[in-house]
Amino acid sequence: MGGLALSFGAPLVLAGLLALPVIWWLLKLTPPRPQTETFPPLRILQRVLKSEETPSKSPWWLTLLRLLLAALIILALAAPTLNPREGLLSGSGPLALLVDNGWASGGDWDARREAAEELIQRAGDQGRPIALAFTAEAAEDDATPAEANTALERLAAAEPRPIPTDRVAAADRLVTALAGESPGSLVFLADGLDSEGTEAAARSLAALAPGEAIVYAPNVDGLVGLTGADNSTEALVVQAVRPEGGTLAASLALRALDSQSREVGRAPLEFAEGAATAEARFAIPVELRNDIARIEVEGASQAGAVRLVDDSFRRRRVGLVSGESADVAQPLLSPLYYISRALEPFADIVRAESADLGEAIPALVERRPSMIVLADIGVMPERAQVALQGFVEGGGYLVRFAGPRLAATTGDDPLVPVRLRAGERQLGGAMSWSEPQTIAPMAAETPFAGIEVPADVTVARQLLAEPSADLPERTWASLSDGTPLVTAANVGAGSIVLFHVTAEATWSNLPISGAFVDMLRRIVTLSRASGGTTDGRTAADSLPPYRVLDGQGRLVGPGAEVQPLEPVAEGAQPVTRQNPPGLYGNEEGYMALNLLPAGAELRRLPGLDLGAPVEARGYGGESALNLAPWLFAAALVLFALDALALLWLNGAFSRIGGTLSRRRATALPAVAVLAAAGLLLAAVPPAHAQEAPGTPAPPETAVLLDVERAILATESTHFAYVETGLPAVDDVARAGLAGLSQYVAAKTALEPGEPMAVDIATDELAFFPLIYWPVDPAAPMPEEAAISRIDAYMKQGGTVLFDVADETLAGLSGTEVSAGQRRLRDILADLDIPPLEPVPADHVLTKAFYILEDFPGRHTGSDLWVESLVQDADGTARPARGGDGVSSIMITSNDFASAWAVDEQGLFLFPTDSADPAQREFAYRAGVNIVMYVLTGNYKADQVHVPALLERLGQ
Repeated sequence: MGGLALSFGAPLVLAGLLALPVIWWLLKLTPPRPQTETFPPLRILQRVLKSEETPSKSPWWLTLLRLLLAALIILALAAPTLNPREGLLSGSGPLALLVDNGWASGGDWDARREAAEELIQRAGDQGRPIALAFTAEAAEDDATPAEANTALERLAAAEPRPIPTDRVAAADRLVTALAGESPGSLVFLADGLDSEGTEAAARSLAALAPGEAIVYAPNVDGLVGLTGADNSTEALVVQAVRPEGGTLAASLALRALDSQSREVGRAPLEFAEGAATAEARFAIPVELRNDIARIEVEGASQAGAVRLVDDSFRRRRVGLVSGESADVAQPLLSPLYYISRALEPFADIVRAESADLGEAIPALVERRPSMIVLADIGVMPERAQVALQGFVEGGGYLVRFAGPRLAATTGDDPLVPVRLRAGERQLGGAMSWSEPQTIAPMAAETPFAGIEVPADVTVARQLLAEPSADLPERTWASLSDGTPLVTAANVGAGSIVLFHVTAEATWSNLPISGAFVDMLRRIVTLSRASGGTTDGRTAADSLPPYRVLDGQGRLVGPGAEVQPLEPVAEGAQPVTRQNPPGLYGNEEGYMALNLLPAGAELRRLPGLDLGAPVEARGYGGESALNLAPWLFAAALVLFALDALALLWLNGAFSRIGGTLSRRRATALPAVAVLAAAGLLLAAVPPAHAQEAPGTPAPPETAVLLDVERAILATESTHFAYVETGLPAVDDVARAGLAGLSQYVAAKTALEPGEPMAVDIATDELAFFPLIYWPVDPAAPMPEEAAISRIDAYMKQGGTVLFDVADETLAGLSGTEVSAGQRRLRDILADLDIPPLEPVPADHVLTKAFYILEDFPGRHTGSDLWVESLVQDADGTARPARGGDGVSSIMITSNDFASAWAVDEQGLFLFPTDSADPAQREFAYRAGVNIVMYVLTGNYKADQVHVPALLERLGQ
């Protein structure tokens, strides 16, 4: 299905191909005229002595050329057509068109749309109305018969939906729109999958008694859906399904992406031969798994191949509350010691900040943990009890451990999963006939299924539960005698879990075993990352749409038709047009609604009874193409080559090229045949197969880089300056950077190249570590796009040195500014710059190469402004920053370029404000420090350099 098709308008003409052997025989017996040779006399005398010879056959290449010419003419006369559209529709009357645009159509939607366009155009050519209905549209979708142009407009506006199809409703709309009129043609453009209601829809359509019935169905062997993702303790396990009946093994790749669409992990998905389900395992650390936001089949373009994950996959926050106070003095005896050690590798631990439970527990609930653990707490203040009740009902997990305090409580406790007996049960000891009990194997239907408990783990004391009818259902783990060890119950949207032993090793050695860690990890996995609430909502409240999947499996903003999600208490959450798959909630916390539930099956579309013999077709992505003109053109080319070959054999070209050797002349016919084959291949248009869904189109244009400039800029370090458009300013900048480059080469190990001018609107800026920008108010204001390129350059690690054409730049926030400062403000207004400050005394710039106190140029009245380093609370420490601490921006008005500028003889071009030559020397030193700072970063801030710096300072 979906391949190329070829038909012939006059197939009987193809019988002429049988005449090709006869033509070959005639060409062999009637050779062309023998070749004649002109003077030389000796050769003529030599041939006189020989008997007269007649060629017995024509050259093989000429025979082949003529046979090919005859075959092309016969094929052209047979009127071949590639992907013919003839016979798409027959009969008369309305065209009833039912189009699947559910989730399974996302990968081949373009092919389905092209097939529908061809059918509508053909019906329009025949003057037939078209009744068009889509199976994933709302009930208001109008299927009233209309002319072809209207149907094409509706088709162009349609798109695949990330929801299941509703074929019954679509068929009913068609039946209603036709109002009892039998369609001349009934066409079903299916997605290849069976769905609920397909047979009922077929019965409704069959009642129309169509003149003909056509069903288009694609090959669904490559269709894959993700039905589940289990973030277990060892790995992230993803379940996948494909249509049943697949006989070939398939190997796909799954990608795990974070919220920024960055790949976190990759895992193979292997379908065994004949298997409809498969699993993939992401064996990546828990920390990386917590960042996963979606899992998708690589290369797929439909919503079923995407699995969204929500807060339940994120790292949990667990609050710990203990009933004892001596936790620090004797940590091994603390009830929270083993719990915290077990949870710390995969959860954030939050401890109660107050011993007053009435204050500590409500404060803990306000921090929105996923789970709260109470270690041996019996009686709680009413305020704490109310807070915990609301926490659990809102979706949180409350885990309690037994102990003397809980055993001593009397009366009903609403925060335990089962009714408890007063006092604890003691197993073993001098006053007991019983022995410590071992733990029974974990039942398969409990969350602890698969956890193996060592045989040496025993329980010496426990709290007993009162027998009840629902006690077995609430028991997650039990002792070998059948008494409960762990019980649980659902309360609202959350759960309460009770360990009937203490959290330390006084009642049982379970807390010091590996099984204890696995049990707590399972409970944390079941809990929600945000405690089950967002802005005070519970799981039973509606959740607003945050992000939804489109028909291609991409996360987009919700449309106007998407409604808030009403979570269901039991069963799978239905996916509808009003609630498509996506994320519901807000940025702080959301719930993931996925398309395919656990255990979903994909069934192939069965044969349908549509009230007329059904013609099965596949989707073809090519338009009909008449090949006859192309074949005639190729035959004309071969005829021209045949004529040229005859002229050559008859000696017409003997005078031209008479100097050719006989070997080269013999090779010419073979070259002619090869040229004819090349022309033939060029004349016939290539028949491209249908492109795979999601294949990106090649770019229409390509950006050409100036290779020579790129090589020049990267073969050595160059300083750059911005071309302002003012020749005088640009010349000073170039001369200044040239003088600085010479000084840097003389004083350091760096040997910079000649300075280069850059046009910030067009040139590549990434080649240069430092760009000098002389800001002059007379220069044209750069365009917004150019400023954006400078902003990107600075964010990628580059540094821009702004030198304002003013004598002073005492501050950047004054009300009275000069023309140069005003231009600088206009430039900075479009830049995302950080807070600025004058270079502090302890900044790396003051010691990058030379020890400096200020940074003079031709003038000395301006500070050098750099990015502000935020201090700690004590005002002393300066934290390390990204980009190795290099400021992306520097601003001054000391006119560095004029102080550095030299001519070709090395003479200074401009005097400094001071007659003291030290000013120019310090201007060069300032330039060297700026260069070293930009190239090496803030490594001079390390304390290892302090002794050397103090020694140089004489301290």
